[in-house]
Amino acid sequence: MSELRLFNTLTRAKENFVPLVPGEVRMYSCGPTVYNHPHIGNLRTFLWSDLLRRYLEWRGLRVRQVMNITDVEDKIIRNANEAGQDIGTYTAPYITAFHESVMALRIRPADAYPRATAYIPQMVRLVERLNERGHTYTADGSVYFRVGSLPQYGQLSRVEIDTTSSFSRVESDEYEKESARDFVLWKGKKESEPSWKTPLGEGRPGWHLECSAMSMDLLGETFDIHTGAVDLIFPHHENEIAQSEGATGKKFVRYWLHGEHLNIDQQKMSKSLGNIYTLAEIREMGYTALALRYALLSVPYRTKLNFTEQSLADAQNALDRIASFLLRLDEIATSAPRDAQHSDGHADELIGVFLSSFQEAMDDDLNTAGALAAIFTLIRDANIAIDAGRITSSDADGLRTALRRIDPVMDIFPEREQSIDAEIERLIDARNAARNAASRLEPVRVTVTRSKGTLDTVP
Repeated sequence: MSELRLFNTLTRAKENFVPLVPGEVRMYSCGPTVYNHPHIGNLRTFLWSDLLRRYLEWRGLRVRQVMNITDVEDKIIRNANEAGQDIGTYTAPYITAFHESVMALRIRPADAYPRATAYIPQMVRLVERLNERGHTYTADGSVYFRVGSLPQYGQLSRVEIDTTSSFSRVESDEYEKESARDFVLWKGKKESEPSWKTPLGEGRPGWHLECSAMSMDLLGETFDIHTGAVDLIFPHHENEIAQSEGATGKKFVRYWLHGEHLNIDQQKMSKSLGNIYTLAEIREMGYTALALRYALLSVPYRTKLNFTEQSLADAQNALDRIASFLLRLDEIATSAPRDAQHSDGHADELIGVFLSSFQEAMDDDLNTAGALAAIFTLIRDANIAIDAGRITSSDADGLRTALRRIDPVMDIFPEREQSIDAEIERLIDARNAARNAASRLEPVRVTVTRSKGTLDTVP
């Protein structure tokens, strides 16, 4: 078996993947910030993270995947205030929309979906550990990470810092300039913002803090893989490393994987251009979630994907070709000779080449373009063999079995659509029931101490 090689952003090289614990993989994926419906760029990131998990399992590894849900940060608070809602009410429909969208795209659920608002005690303890090791200071009621206190800061993003200079502070959850600045860990209480009473004072966490606290709590202080989009490398992931390694003195993540941007008709997605598409809008265009899945998988995750309506049409054509081939195999299975003596072994050769080519492509940093090419090479060569009368009923069974062998990874065969739709309907019914129940309850605000592992809920 060939070695699985993954491009590690930390080293800027493809490396043989070797898990920290033999046979087991611990993996953290940056999830949605739930201030709006997920768009197809978000969905691409979630999709290839799931593909990675599927392929690791296909190779016989046990995977524990954690994906966070950011339900408190600047944009959420601003939008909730404008809507006249608390953040829990505001984010609830977007959390549901996220789960419905990934389910429709056949993205399997992560093992855990921790929410930031449920991890306040762990975040507070992490800040306390950083303070004990001399990495923090307090200014204007907020706690900041002193970037100059960590010599290895910038190891992921290659952002250069001058440790002799005084760094400016930034309190915003996100910032654009690629310059190292002391970043906020804990924000002092402000009017019109949710807050928690903690040993750090009353306030709320900064955006970067949540992923460090949640990932280390659920996966350990050092784990195997962290995935996300390239726009998170700096400052978010760089700051995650600083917080985590500053607190523990240990390596935080061994392999960092980042997916490239998705452009629309050669242009970056933006609200001003009106080219941000959701799954619902793709369906309104007349295409299925499966066609979108195929289109997003057609380009390897580290390559920019130029998304067009033609790419959806091409995806649907490819899916139709697969479906037609499977139907042809079904017909042969019931009509062609079944006796193995009628087979000349050609199908076995095609299957061997196919499975080898598929694994070779996927072992090369999840080269999905090569994996799909292997599928269509098999279909082309098998159709030629069928036309020549070289495929028996047993051969047809073998070809179908070979395609089923890789289906747990790619999941692009059409048969599962009905069961997926039924599960989404179940999710919608559960959401509506929860809403009806919530409407009959009075909001509750609770203050409890960190030592109890509890938090101040937002009504």
